[in-house]
Amino acid sequence: MAFDSTPVRDRPLSDAALAQLFTEARTRNAWSDRPVPEDLLRRLYDLTKFGPTAVNNTPARFVFVTSPEAKARLIPLMAEGNRAKTLQAPVNVIIGQDIDFHEHLPTLFPHAPGAKDWFADETGRREAAFRNSSLQGG
Repeated sequence: MAFDSTPVRDRPLSDAALAQLFTEARTRNAWSDRPVPEDLLRRLYDLTKFGPTAVNNTPARFVFVTSPEAKARLIPLMAEGNRAKTLQAPVNVIIGQDIDFHEHLPTLFPHAPGAKDWFADETGRREAAFRNSSLQGG
């Protein structure tokens, strides 16, 4: 097989990859009992943290829940139809949002030194955090 020197960003996704992402993807209703290794969760997080957000504000915060005891604490918070699936899943992820994400903008968006000030209003920050953490979680 010949080496393709085209940069990855310029290569189209294959039909199989597009199908896996969009047309054949379905909500899971059952899970394997196989544990998910911590290094795989870290790799997943490393990809997710770079998800598209406005001005790199990355407000999502992730908690990976793996122990039976921690999953049991989630059960009262779940809809009845999701409780068994929550217990069966090898990992549950809680995706939250950091309302004070703007404090990190000097590091995350350094080429705009005043970016932190764009989010001085808490109401605007809450909206931006909700929208952008949803993008990251998705």
